[in-house]
Amino acid sequence: MRNTLGRSRHRLLALLATAALAMAGAIALPGTAQAANVLTNPGFESGSLSPWSCTGNLGSVVSSPVHGGSKALAGAASSSDTAQCTQTVAVQPNTAYSLSGWVRGSYVYLGVTGGNSTWTTSPSAYSQLTTSFTTGASQTSATIYVHGWYAQGTYYADDISLDGPGGGGGDTQAPTAPTGLTSTGKTSSSVSLSWGASTDNVGVTAYDIYSGANQVLSVSGTSGTVSGLAASTAYTFTVKARDAAGNTSAASNAVSVTTSAGTGGNTGFTQAAPYLYEGWGDPPSPSTVMSATGIKWFTMAFVLDSGGCTPAWDGSRALTGGVDQTAINQIRAAGGDIVPSFGGWQGSKLGANCSSASALAGALQKVISAYGLKAIDMDIENTDEFENEAVQAKILTALKTVKANNPGLRTIVTFGTSTTGPTYYGNRLIEQAQSLNAGIDVFTIMPFDFGGGSDMYGNTVAAAEGLKTKLKSTFGWDDATAYSHIGISGMNGLSDQSETTTPAIWTQIRDWSNAHHIARLAFWSVNRDRGCAGGGVVSNCSGISQNTWQFTSITAGFTG
Repeated sequence: MRNTLGRSRHRLLALLATAALAMAGAIALPGTAQAANVLTNPGFESGSLSPWSCTGNLGSVVSSPVHGGSKALAGAASSSDTAQCTQTVAVQPNTAYSLSGWVRGSYVYLGVTGGNSTWTTSPSAYSQLTTSFTTGASQTSATIYVHGWYAQGTYYADDISLDGPGGGGGDTQAPTAPTGLTSTGKTSSSVSLSWGASTDNVGVTAYDIYSGANQVLSVSGTSGTVSGLAASTAYTFTVKARDAAGNTSAASNAVSVTTSAGTGGNTGFTQAAPYLYEGWGDPPSPSTVMSATGIKWFTMAFVLDSGGCTPAWDGSRALTGGVDQTAINQIRAAGGDIVPSFGGWQGSKLGANCSSASALAGALQKVISAYGLKAIDMDIENTDEFENEAVQAKILTALKTVKANNPGLRTIVTFGTSTTGPTYYGNRLIEQAQSLNAGIDVFTIMPFDFGGGSDMYGNTVAAAEGLKTKLKSTFGWDDATAYSHIGISGMNGLSDQSETTTPAIWTQIRDWSNAHHIARLAFWSVNRDRGCAGGGVVSNCSGISQNTWQFTSITAGFTG
């Protein structure tokens, strides 16, 4: 929070948007004599969607705006559905295909299931998307898709072309429907299924398992296990058979299965880490604070962009070799460690200024590598990050990337809250983290600057309980698992809006946090952890009567 305090906490969080897929491959295009558009109704000139199929019944054929002809596809993407429209066609194995289409809208994607995709944002005019792929050694069908993005409004698509040789060899007879679909086992995250074999005039090559309208798995035999499911959640499955020509059977009988409850297992990560800021507020010696309080972790603020997507402390101090590294060396010499915080309220932020998720991941990696980090925190605030959909997705995608590239790294996102839990934008953040499979370890709320209110303990607990409820519904976790992914980052003494958190109240919050085994407890900031009753909201003291380092001592008693 950074106005008079250096880090003001904005209450609204942004929608999440856009995550582009890009799967590489050097592809030789088929010969010109073979090239032909194998899609049916590619320009929607029939006036109907068939044989395209759109999720949520959100697709329609419109007369304007169009790219060519008199019709186009409109996909009404909602806050919970990207309005994906697909068509499955017969293709030949080991063959190169070129996919293109004209699209218009905010964040529109074109691709092939299980293969390459491309995207663009062109809200006011049609632009062409093009990608290529080569079929597998035994692949006889391909599913082409086009979709928008969550809460980005209606997109349009027209003149979609899949150029290459058609498949099928004249076989147009579909297999019979699989029979006797049943569940043979389940866990909190998977369901095992089996069914009776289908018959076909030539031969069945694959069985496609569907969860509702979504294909989730393809297998060659008559059994399969669908994984990556949420705990304590009901799913309905069907199976369709497919032959070498891409002919697909009718669906099997449906079977409904509710996954087992989660184990309640903790993430294994707990962190008492108040903020320490070397660029402001008479920064204290960390070794002195550690000796006086027993604290081991600090959240170091803030890593910003010094230009060109280059990380620097406060956007101006060198990443290594300065006062920040000196403080980190002291902390580690005393047996502690740090988690850097990227972002905050103001300044030039990496999330907003790096050109892509991969560029942002590269900037984060520089800090991770410089200090051999175990955890990083993205403090996402203000209009440039929370209220910018592309930046939101960029941050989550970058965190997913560095987590994959640094085994054991913990990722934290920190954001504002209402007194009853995440705001609309906070809910979208959590939903998008789930959608992108970002693997966020800790969702930390900042329960202050509510706009008034004297019950800071009650408001903090209510906000945390609201977060728990949202995590449960989004990820399918039980209470214990949801709590183990929660962090609380408070503000000691007076907040920007003159709310008062006393040492006694902070002790209550700490004790509640321990009783519910949450993952993280922090506050803003150690610089302010000195008494100055009547001193107001300033950088180097709390504005209330307290002992020096009293909030840090209380926080050191957090055990998760």
